Amino acid sequence: MTTGTVFLVGAGPGDPDLLTLRAARLIGRAAIIVHDGLVEPAVLALARADALLIDVAKRRAHHTLPQDEINTLLVRHARGGHDVVRLKGGDPFIFGRGGEEAEACRAAGIAVEVVPGVSSALGAAAAAQIPLTHRDHASIVSFVAGQCKGLAEQDWAGLAGTGRTLVIFMGVKTAPQIAEKLMADGLAPDTAVAVIENGARPEMRVLRGCLAGLPDLVAREGVVSPALIVIGAVTGGSDAALLPVALGAAAA
Repeated sequence: MTTGTVFLVGAGPGDPDLLTLRAARLIGRAAIIVHDGLVEPAVLALARADALLIDVAKRRAHHTLPQDEINTLLVRHARGGHDVVRLKGGDPFIFGRGGEEAEACRAAGIAVEVVPGVSSALGAAAAAQIPLTHRDHASIVSFVAGQCKGLAEQDWAGLAGTGRTLVIFMGVKTAPQIAEKLMADGLAPDTAVAVIENGARPEMRVLRGCLAGLPDLVAREGVVSPALIVIGAVTGGSDAALLPVALGAAAA
């Protein structure tokens, strides 16, 4: 029996128009799609009618399947002769555990192809019209995970501040610790902050404030995942430019 290939495919930040052509083609032809919870229904709707869709959503404190079982699932279906699309929100190799899954497949003798996607950081920031770099404000941008183990012990000194932008994934639940940590590392309490909830999706919200007020902002506005926290001078713009975009989307 011929062994199938596992395709680690980035689904982008949500809007199916932001899929790569390669991703859209693979989704449309795959017999088996193993997908995360952050993949929009409109993206899954591109699958063929008889495709087997397997939801392995990972959410904080609740995993439909542990990572080891997801790895086993991919290998089992590929050994059964099926090409498998492993569909992930954003990009598979940016906080998507794509590296772990690729290693598991290769160790089992399964061919792997990685199809990059528009990272949720890039897509959400673009939709919010927040430039992560700007000649006048920031020439360095860093991505960190906000809910990893040992957060307090991690060294973030130098990742934020003058000339820098810090983008925090999965930081909603740990916003108080994040703000405390960054201020303890020397970042000014009045450093500009933006929270982008549901970036590049119809229900996107962009909330602005300062670092010291980040925990209150998240709590007061009831921010839910998926959301990104962007810290730095690049976040200080106005949301007025977003209005025509929203109106245009509503009229479409």
